[in-house]
Amino acid sequence: MFMYRQLVSKGRLAVCLIALALLLVLPFKQAAYAHAYSASYATLDLTQSQTRLTFAIDELSVIELAGGDTDNNKMLDQAEFEGIRDKFADVIKPQLTLKIGGQIQAMQQIQSIVLDREGDASKVLLTAIYPPVLASQNISLKDTLYQNDTKTNYVNLLTIHYGTQSSTAALSAENRSWAMQLTDADFAKLPPDLQSMPAAASQKASSATDAGKSVDSKVETDAISGWYSFFMLGIHHILGGYDHLLFLFSLLIARQTYKQYATMITAFTIAHSLTLTLTVLNIIAVPPSIVEPLIALSICYVAIDNMVRKSVSYRWLLTFLFGLIHGMGFADILKGMNIPKTELATDLISFNLGIETVQLIIVAIFIPLLYMMHRVKYARKIVISGSALALLLGGIWLVERVFET
Repeated sequence: MFMYRQLVSKGRLAVCLIALALLLVLPFKQAAYAHAYSASYATLDLTQSQTRLTFAIDELSVIELAGGDTDNNKMLDQAEFEGIRDKFADVIKPQLTLKIGGQIQAMQQIQSIVLDREGDASKVLLTAIYPPVLASQNISLKDTLYQNDTKTNYVNLLTIHYGTQSSTAALSAENRSWAMQLTDADFAKLPPDLQSMPAAASQKASSATDAGKSVDSKVETDAISGWYSFFMLGIHHILGGYDHLLFLFSLLIARQTYKQYATMITAFTIAHSLTLTLTVLNIIAVPPSIVEPLIALSICYVAIDNMVRKSVSYRWLLTFLFGLIHGMGFADILKGMNIPKTELATDLISFNLGIETVQLIIVAIFIPLLYMMHRVKYARKIVISGSALALLLGGIWLVERVFET
């Protein structure tokens, strides 16, 4: 009987160690990549005379795709940019496939390729002209950039303007295509040229992000594209957010009751949802140079708290305060997108639900394993070891982010 209990205890310990190690593998693996997240912002402006595509992508992605950073400072000065301007266009053109009426359209004209220097938000903007979309024709855009690069979590946040209407979609992971059908009524409302294009769109439009599916009605396309693409974006954003996952790991590993876990997760959800919304609405604006180091600091603080205290208390309050910071980090990807007011609530809720779905799945899987772990003799040593590793990674990211600013 004694031997049986020993075997069960060792079995529990092995299962817990493997599970906890797996949770740490993802952040450590992602941390090895210098540029784990890449974002582009595409805008389609439809008129009766032409279709204009504006494609903006962050500066570091441009360096990865086309080079040019001769002084290795992770920035492009104007001379470096001029040297890779044509190469950048050659890389981007085959990755963006625009179809009108089912036919692939070539870029009739590249109007401009410019380096837009805005500090941390510096990017390169490519503007191209295509033929117009006629009444009752379909238009689609497929983005295959970084599709075969497993190291980079890429998203293209797309906005479409036609007449007084606008639509949005998030192209990421397997959802890389958007499509819509321009009805006779929609075409009649299009401005004759870009000079007549309204400054802002006000009505909800139809779109679809499911590649290969026909667009038959606005009801169908709204259901597919509007909420689903941002829901999936939230999922991929949190899975690629190694610092957020490590923070969650640090919160969970300390011994707590089910009530404490529930209160803590609820506090984190409320906090990051609040600042996510306020940041996207531009009510608050804290630069990434402050937010990112604070996120790393939150990991270090919780890890140290785990190591110095055998029994945690009032962790929900600590989690709420740090959750406010993490929410601003979640919002960073959406800030550069001019989401129409009519779609803002749906897109925000869908994005946040994607984040929450992943968090709840992680909690549901690991809390039972953690309870098993805390029943073994070496539980406290496991908590200290796991927290020490989290402290080490968080400390490295903190130093990197402070010096990057």
